[in-house]
Amino acid sequence: MAFVFQVNCPGCFVYGIPVMNELFMKYENEIGFIGVSTAFEDFELNTEINTQLLLQDNKLTGETKKYYKSISEDVYLQKISFPVAFDSLKPTNEFLTNENVQVICSKNRNFTLLSADEKLMMLNNVKQYYDGLPFIAETFTLNQLSGTPSFIIFDNDYNLLQSFFGHEDKEVIELFLIHYGSLKITK
Repeated sequence: MAFVFQVNCPGCFVYGIPVMNELFMKYENEIGFIGVSTAFEDFELNTEINTQLLLQDNKLTGETKKYYKSISEDVYLQKISFPVAFDSLKPTNEFLTNENVQVICSKNRNFTLLSADEKLMMLNNVKQYYDGLPFIAETFTLNQLSGTPSFIIFDNDYNLLQSFFGHEDKEVIELFLIHYGSLKITK
């Protein structure tokens, strides 16, 4: 299971990290967990350095820091207990290969139903959209996530089975983990 967040995302800290911490503490011996710190905006704040400062010293940045200062906290009081990696950020010209654009378009369920001209138009629109960004977060973009926080359930072959965007109750995620066989039902 993956949890995708940005360090400049107050909702990730208020809603997402506590849920992921609870799931990790409860099920770390049954399923694999990874946090992915990403950047699809605010590239100057959502950095690997700010992620390291969070993990090492609980230091906050940007809007997240403003939110916690408004409630009289200067650091994040909850320790992140799950392992975290930083999403691979690539310059746009390196990321926008024909293969990657094809992967992005294939995430649209109707892509295979389009005519050849419609497919070409979609491919070009995707290239044009992403060409306007200075960097592209590989994991975030190739999985076509809606935003952060996002919870993603994968199978053993890393196929995406279910994703949740925004605030989601721990119990709902647990039901999907049981449904996909990641967890055994226990009493």
